[in-house]
Amino acid sequence: MPMSENEFCNRLIGLEGSLEKFAYSLTLKRADAKDLVQETFLKALLNQDKYVNNENFKAWTFTIMKNTFINDYRRSFRQAACNYQTKESFSTDQVKSSGSDDPDSAYSVWEMAQIVERLNDKFRIPFKMHFNGYKYKEIADALKLNIGTVKSRIFLSRRQLMIQLNR
Repeated sequence: MPMSENEFCNRLIGLEGSLEKFAYSLTLKRADAKDLVQETFLKALLNQDKYVNNENFKAWTFTIMKNTFINDYRRSFRQAACNYQTKESFSTDQVKSSGSDDPDSAYSVWEMAQIVERLNDKFRIPFKMHFNGYKYKEIADALKLNIGTVKSRIFLSRRQLMIQLNR
């Protein structure tokens, strides 16, 4: 016999605390975790007819959340890959987005861009990807590197940039 709609909703609401903890472990941001919980609730309610009464309700709900997170991650990774800026647009976009018409600050951004462009590819590419909003994990996956290697290269790029600017 199928579960009543009332019982289904009560069981779902009863899992809210556990779902929030799991969502936070996936997203590492409170606001994103709350959004993921809400999206999970919505998907569970829309797919209530697909829940088989003898299944583990908690496992079923957590699977919805995990799959939702994975799909959102893949979608954002594809969008980020499409938005990856080319070498030529890096310098001009940074000058435009500096938010200042002060020639000294524009020159500073231009100078930084030139220093970045002189970096070895193995340092410049991860640094620019990180600068453009990619997460360490996304960079590691895209470049087929360990996440520690990506973090190290970005750190060394920043250090090199600071050394060059302090001359």
